[in-house]
Amino acid sequence: MSILRTISYLSQHRHFQPSTMSVPKVVAATIRLRVPAGGARPAPPVGPALGQYRLNLMAFCKDFNARTQKFKPDTPMAVTIIAYKDNTFEFTVKSPSVSWYLKKAAGIDLGSTRPGHVTATTLSLRHVYEIAKVKQSDPYLQGMPLESISKSIIGTASSMGIKIVKDLE
Repeated sequence: MSILRTISYLSQHRHFQPSTMSVPKVVAATIRLRVPAGGARPAPPVGPALGQYRLNLMAFCKDFNARTQKFKPDTPMAVTIIAYKDNTFEFTVKSPSVSWYLKKAAGIDLGSTRPGHVTATTLSLRHVYEIAKVKQSDPYLQGMPLESISKSIIGTASSMGIKIVKDLE
């Protein structure tokens, strides 16, 4: 008797009827690209990567350029695009890599060829803190404390041959 009551209850309430439930989209691919901020065009690398999944190139370019207009032009942005079988997509934009920020802050093109032995340059903790504040806005780092992000940045700097000091003289 209780099963019949449950069935009649479910049939009376619309939110349990199959016609109103959403069907999850089937993911066709996950595409990872590095695109310059404000510089997405339907040419390589964006065009071939999205074209093979029949995604709307112009829609992606307009959305990406609108989201990255606050960054300086030609800043390399990491973008992850999730392509669905119904030719729609979603994408997330991450801020530039830590190594790019460290190289810009230090004013160098390359790190040390022998990190740990040869120091390429030095940076202060203030630089590390500023980079950590920017990186904290990334979707995958939003829950991390600033101290943990700073420690990770210091590790990246040391692997590039950049020495971190308390204050620059």
